[in-house]
Amino acid sequence: MQTPTDPHQATAMRTEPAPGQPRKPTMLDQAGGTKGLVYSALPAVVFVIANNAKGLRAAIVCAVAVAVAIAVERLARKESLQPALGGLFGVAIAAGISWYTGSARDYFLIGIWTSLAGAIVFLASVLARWPLAGVLWNAATGKGNAWRQDARSRLYYDIATLTLTAIFAARFIVQQWLYDADDVDSLGFAKIAMGYPLLAVGLLVLAWAARASDKRLKTLGLVPAQRG
Repeated sequence: MQTPTDPHQATAMRTEPAPGQPRKPTMLDQAGGTKGLVYSALPAVVFVIANNAKGLRAAIVCAVAVAVAIAVERLARKESLQPALGGLFGVAIAAGISWYTGSARDYFLIGIWTSLAGAIVFLASVLARWPLAGVLWNAATGKGNAWRQDARSRLYYDIATLTLTAIFAARFIVQQWLYDADDVDSLGFAKIAMGYPLLAVGLLVLAWAARASDKRLKTLGLVPAQRG
């Protein structure tokens, strides 16, 4: 077997998984799959419904109970508890804030400010020339940093990162406006409608960027072409 003398080729070869090596979990796998995405929306739906029907205390209890039930269901099925425990922790913190302030709208406060933080971080990564969409995607797929050696690949990931920046910013603007208006029902709807549906749009742009980058890197010889 020849040892590659070109450092770009050596880097690319190291990013390819060895034959028979288990596939690394994707971002969707780590989120619990499609079912995990559905489960993550249930506590907010239950909170809004229970708040309208029985008030804040019942809404808090029901939302936490649903999050606990999801964790128990995953444990019984011997599935990954990471998404369930992360969701349970988030619901517990959100419910605790709402309980402390006595305001149902504060259940959504963490998500609102998390969206603002996400927009800032994603935008900053583009300004720093390390577009976060490219960093996360290539780390999750085990492809390394070969994409950073090509300006056009960085541009593709800049576009994907700025798309995600716009999504996070839109979430913050809309939900902060509804928060100021104390419209709990619309907050619940916006959290779900602007959650994974908008994220899916961002992931489609990311998938385009990844495919375009992979094709270009193979053309440039920075990653090996797939053998068919």
